[in-house]
Amino acid sequence: MFADELKTLRRLGFRHVLLQVLNFMSVLASGFMMWKGLGLVTNTESPIVVVLSGSMEPAFHRGDLLFLTNPLDQRYQAGDITVYKIPGADIPIVHRVLETHDGVTIKKGRIAASRIAHDQLLLTKGDNNYIDDLELYQGLEWLERQHIVGKVRGFLPYVGYVTIAMNDFPQLKYALLGGLGLLALVQRE
Repeated sequence: MFADELKTLRRLGFRHVLLQVLNFMSVLASGFMMWKGLGLVTNTESPIVVVLSGSMEPAFHRGDLLFLTNPLDQRYQAGDITVYKIPGADIPIVHRVLETHDGVTIKKGRIAASRIAHDQLLLTKGDNNYIDDLELYQGLEWLERQHIVGKVRGFLPYVGYVTIAMNDFPQLKYALLGGLGLLALVQRE
């Protein structure tokens, strides 16, 4: 099965194979730079996420690709759909803001509600869930802005199913990567 591919590699020579590897690494590096640049522009560590559960149905379904921004100067409102990540949790959660509260600041002995966006406290809930997310917060009473990854600005339905399939079936991931590598070698001939 792989005998033909090995013959092709030997025939191409070391320099050609090395050139293919460098081209592949260049594509990966370019993709990483574009991801980081998009993160800087949108002010979020993850500008694109995939919905992994049905907790936001009917608004979003499993496999939907979400586009996020996280503007520092804008306050979140009840009804906004956010993606948040609790410290110690591996997977970010996509849920709707149920309540917002201003943080409390103490200035010159007076207690006042802060109007600064980063002092805002949030309570969220999935549209398809019966109760709020307080249990998901792992001991926190409210979400703080530091936990928010971003606000959903747009989506593409079901495009993220490729990511879900590759996580559910790791063999598919290796088959796709191997197939792409062989396709690149064959096209160079």
